[in-house]
Amino acid sequence: MEDRSSEELQKQISDLRDEINFHNHRYHVLDSPVISDYEYDQLMLKLQKLESEHPELITPVSPTQRAGAEPADRFEKVNHPVSVLSLSNAFETADIWKWHERILKLDERVAETDYVVEPKLDGLTVVLHYRNGSFVLGATRGDGTIGEDITTNLRTIRSLPLKIPISRDAPEPPEYIVVRGEAFIEVESFYELNRRLEENNQKPYLNPRNTAAGSLRQLDPKLTASRPLTILTYQILYTEGRNIPALRTEQDMLSYLGELGFPVVSGLYCQTLEETINAHAELVAGRDELPFEVDGAVIKINDRELAESLGYVGKDPRGAIAFKFPAQEVTTKVLDIGVNVGRTGVLTPFAVLEPVKIGGVVVKQATLHNFDYIADKDIRIDDRVAVKRAGDVIPYVIGPVVDARTGDEAIYQPPQLCPNCNQPVEHIQGEVAWYCVNAACSAQLVRNVEHFVSRGAMDIVGLGINIVKQLVIAGLVKDVADLYSLENTDLLELEGFAETKADNLVDAIAESKKQTLERLLTALGIRGVGEVIAADLARFYPDLDALSLADEEELQLIEGIGPNIAKAIVDWFKQTTNQKVIRKLKSNGIWPISIVQTEKPTTGLFNGLVFVLTGTLTTFSRSDAKEFIQQRGGKVTGSVSNKTSYLVLGENPGSKLEKAQELGIPIINEAELRKLVSE
Repeated sequence: MEDRSSEELQKQISDLRDEINFHNHRYHVLDSPVISDYEYDQLMLKLQKLESEHPELITPVSPTQRAGAEPADRFEKVNHPVSVLSLSNAFETADIWKWHERILKLDERVAETDYVVEPKLDGLTVVLHYRNGSFVLGATRGDGTIGEDITTNLRTIRSLPLKIPISRDAPEPPEYIVVRGEAFIEVESFYELNRRLEENNQKPYLNPRNTAAGSLRQLDPKLTASRPLTILTYQILYTEGRNIPALRTEQDMLSYLGELGFPVVSGLYCQTLEETINAHAELVAGRDELPFEVDGAVIKINDRELAESLGYVGKDPRGAIAFKFPAQEVTTKVLDIGVNVGRTGVLTPFAVLEPVKIGGVVVKQATLHNFDYIADKDIRIDDRVAVKRAGDVIPYVIGPVVDARTGDEAIYQPPQLCPNCNQPVEHIQGEVAWYCVNAACSAQLVRNVEHFVSRGAMDIVGLGINIVKQLVIAGLVKDVADLYSLENTDLLELEGFAETKADNLVDAIAESKKQTLERLLTALGIRGVGEVIAADLARFYPDLDALSLADEEELQLIEGIGPNIAKAIVDWFKQTTNQKVIRKLKSNGIWPISIVQTEKPTTGLFNGLVFVLTGTLTTFSRSDAKEFIQQRGGKVTGSVSNKTSYLVLGENPGSKLEKAQELGIPIINEAELRKLVSE
């Protein structure tokens, strides 16, 4: 590294931090980035390199410190500079008018006052301390007087500014300012978090509020950093020193917080109390469209001096009130636990409830998510449970009311047989889901046949989902092998079929007998066996008989096949009904043989090359392009990375093109792909 003065180095690092903080604010607060993710990453890498070479220059407010430090032994207690108060609640419109009448008796100016209405966020209240513009302390509300020091965890929230003001054009902040806000997880981010957890066979979280609160109380900040937390602020609790602004109204305060760079709650100005009540009604009607969970509206007198002069009732300020939303959660009794079998074979439990009204709708059933959820929550038959329903979302059981138990409740055991076809179910240790792996199970037959005939599998042209449903309903297809026994006369009895259409479909089914073993393995729908794994299996086993004799240990010798997929393959071939399907396929002439290659090709033209396809290909189908590459020793993956050799570009490409351009990956079209073979 070239010599430079300490002053120059500090300025370079300071400028980098300012630039990164600016882009953090644009991305996480304004949702309006001005640089790409790649450019942002390069700035961060540059800062990390400088700080690693000069660790003495690392400061707590550096953007690099958001990733989390070593776990703390415990949370220290923090005394708030002023009381962090709660609000009194109103549940009906009449309660709002009574509140207004009470404060009007104290000050006649209330008759002419205006208001600000804010959504009451359902998260964790946090108290944020800034000295000379730097974030120095963050705490929970606690009891309103003393909270927990969660500074390190709060630093991981990217929407929280570590230094204010964000913009050089903004006003200088007070020497010491304490701001109140709410940390939470947006609904979509919460669903995405749970989706990722379930994909990794981890237990999902129950609701965004508890997940956010639990995330901020992690002893290891790295865990907090992995959660999609965000924050909104709405109140200045305390200021000290110079630059203290005169903020006459709630609107002024929210605007000032926004100017400093804080993400701010959106407050709705209302000139009269009637308007605040209408604003509350609008929030109730649109609560399920909001990006975050809310449990009410906060009505505040806009004039801050007037609100303060009204004083307090206990710990509740008189100048504001929380107008709560109608309950979406009730308790009722679990009469029984049933099980649905999904189209993919997943068994999903549900609670049969003593009928109860939630949000104006009578609810008789509620989802229990999965069998691990029942066990973890210890939900029993005859339990009294809390049930929640939000908008059009399926009602779900939150958990049991343990104190209501009488001792007559029955502990639930997951089924060992599929409730639909009475065949053994599969549950792999460490996975959340339980499966019926019977290919002929009627509950999943339509989906299995639809997958079997799809373009990436047996590619039977003209056999769409509606015709599949007709064949299953008519009893002509009871498993996928029955497709090859269909005759023209069978089809002519179905609605919408004439001679030509029937002939074409029978011909298309017959043509599919020529498909490869790889295609057939993909079509069978064995859990975990997609196109890539199917291709690998076809290189090691010449036909279905040979594969059916493989054990789990042998299968795991193949790259890309772990214990779960190996077990799924073995279990599938063990099923008597699946063995019957294989025999029927063989008797109908569907028995492709592959050329076994116990090792990956070492002389193929594309050996060692990794391809990614994007957009609509015109001279290849997607599956044909994969076969073209794989037959020449290449590998096709679904995402662009540094290991990608070529991006094959079709029409209307997606985000993979931008990623390839950022990484400098060679981009070729279909003609150039073919040309690689002739070079």
